[in-house]
Amino acid sequence: MVNLNRNDRLKRDILKNSQIIAVVDHSERPERTSYQIAQFLREVGYKVYPVNPKVKQIGSQPTYATLQNIPEPVDIINVFWHSESLAEIVEAAIAIKTQTIWTQLGVRDWQSANKALDAGLNLAMDICIKVEYLRLIGQPIEN
Repeated sequence: MVNLNRNDRLKRDILKNSQIIAVVDHSERPERTSYQIAQFLREVGYKVYPVNPKVKQIGSQPTYATLQNIPEPVDIINVFWHSESLAEIVEAAIAIKTQTIWTQLGVRDWQSANKALDAGLNLAMDICIKVEYLRLIGQPIEN
């Protein structure tokens, strides 16, 4: 139950110790930010699950319509969807017992954020996960 916006040490620990990230609203188009960030996360060693109900597959990887469809526990949910969708994402995150919700730049809803924090989730809001990874770690994670 930590607001990661104010805690670089814990943010670094979460980035170093997490292995599985769900990218909500992962685009199939390489020019989109969600696609580029997801590719970066894969390149530095994370297992990334694309979540997008409008797309069946991205590259050779199947996509998932909902967070509940992902076949294994997720450490971080990285959110690109609209701010008004954050309430339902928080509900899903609580249901699947995720540890951390991380919303990208421009995605913010403080009521949903407070619900996530009250439920014991870590939360980084309106912050780019790639920028924070490069700032706090600066190199690929050793597996």
